[in-house]
Amino acid sequence: MKNIQWFPGHMTKAMRMMEQSVPLTDGIIYVLDARCPVSSFNPKLLKIARGKPVLYVFNKGDLADERCDVLLKAFAGEKGNAVKINAVNASSRRALVSAVNALVEEKRAKNQAKGYDKTFRFMVVGVPNTGKSTVINLLAESKRAATGDKAGVTRGKQWIRLDGFELLDTPGTMPPSFENQRLALHLAYVGSINDDILDLDDVSISLLEELFASYPKRLEERYGIKGGAALEMLEQVASRRGFVLRGGEFDYERAERAVIDDFRKGRLGRITLDNTDDLKGLVF
Repeated sequence: MKNIQWFPGHMTKAMRMMEQSVPLTDGIIYVLDARCPVSSFNPKLLKIARGKPVLYVFNKGDLADERCDVLLKAFAGEKGNAVKINAVNASSRRALVSAVNALVEEKRAKNQAKGYDKTFRFMVVGVPNTGKSTVINLLAESKRAATGDKAGVTRGKQWIRLDGFELLDTPGTMPPSFENQRLALHLAYVGSINDDILDLDDVSISLLEELFASYPKRLEERYGIKGGAALEMLEQVASRRGFVLRGGEFDYERAERAVIDDFRKGRLGRITLDNTDDLKGLVF
């Protein structure tokens, strides 16, 4: 399998724009995919924060299992600046608003002691397809930012005014290179990397191997898979779903797409790809 690398030209421009905008903000809302929070953490984005307080939002929490909670505590640190939500569910709004307000609670208290109020501004960042715009729309209680289930929907910056604070929506940006290809694969699984540049044969087979190692029951329940080599597992998917071409050959392409889509849509159950070992060497 060839190494995954994806850093389109517009991402360089986006990083430059974010660096220029940071001085205008009071804090950073860093949106991560709860299924792979370590994989979706781009150290380059944290570097441009320049010491601003950061809230880590584990989005798509409804798709992750309890292994995610251990990682959430690690990101939260002593200040507890992390929250797990499902941004498409309005019931998550209260916890999110509370976490955002807590990020500038001390600064707000100092301002009020001096007799004035301030509208706080936050930059919303993250790798593609983690749900940054959906998080903004949840806070706004309306559709204010463009959303989609494909990487690269947001291309330019946009300030969005809400009741009490303002948010800067930014394009999803990847690190210029992936040092850990395992984590890069996780981003491919969840759709943070454009499918058009991926070899979906390799991605689907790697996904089956990883799921069989950690969640074998899910594969058995969904596809009847009980073991075998990765290609054999893919053939079991094709057989179970009826993906057979004329002449009896398996339709591998449809089987590959089915596995990836089933995972992304949560049809395989709640899954967390990252583990505590992936935290080693991470600074946030």
